[in-house]
Amino acid sequence: MAVFQLQLRYQYRKVGINIKRILIVEDDIAIAEIERDFLEIEGFEVIIVTDGLEGYKKANEEKYDLILLDLMLPNMNGYDIYRKIRGDIDVPIIMVTTKGEDTDKVRGIGPWSR
Repeated sequence: MAVFQLQLRYQYRKVGINIKRILIVEDDIAIAEIERDFLEIEGFEVIIVTDGLEGYKKANEEKYDLILLDLMLPNMNGYDIYRKIRGDIDVPIIMVTTKGEDTDKVRGIGPWSR
């Protein structure tokens, strides 16, 4: 995780993007807390939401520099959140999932994901 953080920070700074606030939308609180802990060590402000609908609302109500988005969520799945957020706000989104099927990967980068 630390390598991911440093690479993330380096890559965005290289193109002039400064990430400070990160929204984690993840229903597995243990995973969300691990992600939060590593990111906070690196100086990021992190907010955790464990429900899909709540995550969608939070993303639209407050400003975030990055969203870490799980795909399998209660009340609204990550695919739907991604599609709706893309229509509303301009924020980088990293989809985080344990799903490994090719169809899931294609769906995550499908035409509606732009």
